[in-house]
Amino acid sequence: MPGTLSTASANSQNHPPSSYSSRSVFPQAPVFTLDTFSNRDFIVKDFVEALSDSAVPPNRKSGPANQGNAFDPKPLIRSFEHALNRMSDLSGDLELRENELSGAVRRAEAQHTANVQNLGRKLEQTVDSFNRLDASLNGDDYDSGGNAVVKIGERLEELDRQRQRALDVKFLIQCWMEVSERGELYLLEDIRRQGSGEGKVRCAHIARQLSKISQRLDPENWGYANGNGKLANGVSGTHGPDFDRNRRHHNTRELIEKFSETLEKDLLKSFDDFYRRQNFEGMRECANVLYDFNAGASVIAAFVNQHDFFIQRSQLITDDVAGDAETWDRLADPDAEPPGVEPTLQSLVNEVKIVMQEESIIIKRAFPYSDQVLGKFLQRVFQQSIQQRLEMVLEKANTISSLAFLRSLQAARSCLSTLIDDLKAHGLTEHPEAASPQIAITLDQQFDDLFVPYFVGSSYIEREKRSLEELCSSLLFKFTIFHSRRRKIPTTFMKSLAKSGSEMLASARDAYVERLDSSDLAPAQKAMLLRVAGLKDTESAKTQTEIEVTEQDGVLSVDNAKRVMKWLAEAVGRGLELSGSNETAKDVSALLNLLLANMGEIYIETALDSAIDVAAGQETAKNEPDLSYLIGLRSAISILHLMSTYVRTVLIPLAQANITIRRDMEKTSTQAMDRMEEKVNSILQRSIDVVITWVNKLLARQTKMDFRPRDDALSGGGAWLEQLQTSTCQSIFGFLTRFHNLALTALSPSPNLTSLLTELAINVRTLLLEHFKKFQVNAAGGIMVTKDISKYIELLRSWDLDPSFNPSFEVLTEIGNLFVIGPEALKERLRGKGAVRGAWDSGDMRPYVLRREDAGSVGVQSVLSAL
Repeated sequence: MPGTLSTASANSQNHPPSSYSSRSVFPQAPVFTLDTFSNRDFIVKDFVEALSDSAVPPNRKSGPANQGNAFDPKPLIRSFEHALNRMSDLSGDLELRENELSGAVRRAEAQHTANVQNLGRKLEQTVDSFNRLDASLNGDDYDSGGNAVVKIGERLEELDRQRQRALDVKFLIQCWMEVSERGELYLLEDIRRQGSGEGKVRCAHIARQLSKISQRLDPENWGYANGNGKLANGVSGTHGPDFDRNRRHHNTRELIEKFSETLEKDLLKSFDDFYRRQNFEGMRECANVLYDFNAGASVIAAFVNQHDFFIQRSQLITDDVAGDAETWDRLADPDAEPPGVEPTLQSLVNEVKIVMQEESIIIKRAFPYSDQVLGKFLQRVFQQSIQQRLEMVLEKANTISSLAFLRSLQAARSCLSTLIDDLKAHGLTEHPEAASPQIAITLDQQFDDLFVPYFVGSSYIEREKRSLEELCSSLLFKFTIFHSRRRKIPTTFMKSLAKSGSEMLASARDAYVERLDSSDLAPAQKAMLLRVAGLKDTESAKTQTEIEVTEQDGVLSVDNAKRVMKWLAEAVGRGLELSGSNETAKDVSALLNLLLANMGEIYIETALDSAIDVAAGQETAKNEPDLSYLIGLRSAISILHLMSTYVRTVLIPLAQANITIRRDMEKTSTQAMDRMEEKVNSILQRSIDVVITWVNKLLARQTKMDFRPRDDALSGGGAWLEQLQTSTCQSIFGFLTRFHNLALTALSPSPNLTSLLTELAINVRTLLLEHFKKFQVNAAGGIMVTKDISKYIELLRSWDLDPSFNPSFEVLTEIGNLFVIGPEALKERLRGKGAVRGAWDSGDMRPYVLRREDAGSVGVQSVLSAL
């Protein structure tokens, strides 16, 4: 129990007072020690209670039997006094023990401090010793410290090398003596049979050295001796003056080479066995030894030649090129999207990619010189497998058509370029890093070598031009036939100027026909050209005069122009991808000239010349001229705009790198466009002349009685007055309306249409002004004049004219009024109250006033005298 007190007995201190079974009659003073207070379970309250219980006698404790006894504090006082005295004694003992422990701690701290100082001095001594040792090892004196050790070590290594060299020389001499005197190589054979890699490497080195010694000491077997038994450099061809001529002379060259061949064959056989067992360490060891023979050429050739890829591919190389007839037709169809890479070539490329990635791992592990082996492997893959398949594909495509060849070439180059990029990115022996510079150069070189034959000089662009010319000639064949039949022998100077265009048209047509009849033209290409030309196979045998053409065949077609632009765009894109950047400007210039020749001169200019000829013929027409040729101007202008935009935005920018070619292209295209625009303007001007000529003829049909009806016509009733216009006005109105509709269809609402109609309106106005000066007009006829003029004005106002023409409407209206107003009103109008503003003044009205029937009257004469 915590806080226990002990009695006078020695063992009572470990038991609490409450545990005693019996107590003494007389109370005893409590006994306790320092252990009582150091106990972990000590509680002050329990300790005080124990003191109190020990001080009170049992007979005086509270209870039913002792309730009458008075409380006696003396035992408690004595007990507590005794406890205080005991605690005072314990406190003194505790202080003595504390002092002793404090002294011991101070002595231990002093000893610790002394030990630390001693250890510090020893550490400093150790560091100083280390620094001295380090300084002695790295001292400036070569013969001191570590440098001396290094020097001794180097000297020992040099002596070891000299010893090893001496042993090698001794062994080499022994081998030479053995081969030269006994014709044997047992020493080397023993090393070779041991089968270790280091031994085989040593055999290879010694065999090479023996070969050099044999060339020096046994020149006869190497063919170096001359007729005097001397070498070419004057050295004796014998072993010296003491040479034992009775000794048997062996052919050292043959023996050494035979041993080398045996060693090389053994190594190659071991390499092959290791390869079949996938023992890469053994392969690497053999490859390392064989490198000393011929720089590894034999082991590389053995590895490459026996690879399953080349063995299997050599059996499949005779397979026909895949692809059904529909695929090849699509490839030759200029309007169809190319089908892509030929299937067998694509399959080969996919297989090459897998094989190269797998074999590069083996090559990396099996060869110390992996880049050299991988380069040879790549050369064999490209030069044997890929090149042969590529040639077969292109030969097949060439038998289809020129376009099929070009498309196949583009697809193959794109596919192989992707293969090269994939192999570079994979890294092969450097995987997962990118390929090494040496392998990258090898890949690029092999890729370039594949396509060199197809891009020599200008062969590529000439093939592109020939393909486009064949397609354009086919597309325009019926067009050229139609216009060649229209052409006649020139009878005028202006027609003779167009003779050059006619000759070019005939030249293009004849070249196309000659190409169709050529024996070297593939049947598939001939069928395709006939289809583009819109001809059947049965029509190809007909002569040009037998081929049926319609009016529609001679009309310009925007769709045909778009087809040509699409073909040309494909050729330009293909050229940018296939040909070098240095040739881009020249190639684009050649394609521009082809475009201007076919779409410009043969197509657009031929149609425009035809329209000019038709317009010239309509000027002398006796009947109403046929202006339907104007409809073709819409297509001509659209094609011209399309071609100009294409040249300006696509072709010319591609020649940016070559300033001279770019300027020539700009000059050539500008001249061609200006020439065609001049012809369009010529057609419009001739059309205006045709219209004015016919309007003038219609005006000439105007009778005098139209504006001066007789009295009987007036007395016959109101039928004459009910006429809206004269027949001449109605004819002109109908003719000009038809012309306006044709012009609107040909030019659409545009500045060109406005200029055309404005110029025509000015000419019509001039004709009308002169026309009304020719007729005598009475009062009733003046009404008809105003009706005709109103109809003319109505027609001209419906046109999209230049705003500067608006005053002309007022002039025409005023002229009509001159014939219907009375003398007084006429006088006021001519004085300026109602005069026309603008260039016309009152004097300009005089000729029209004179054509009034009452011009001789007093009132009109007074007006005329005022003018």
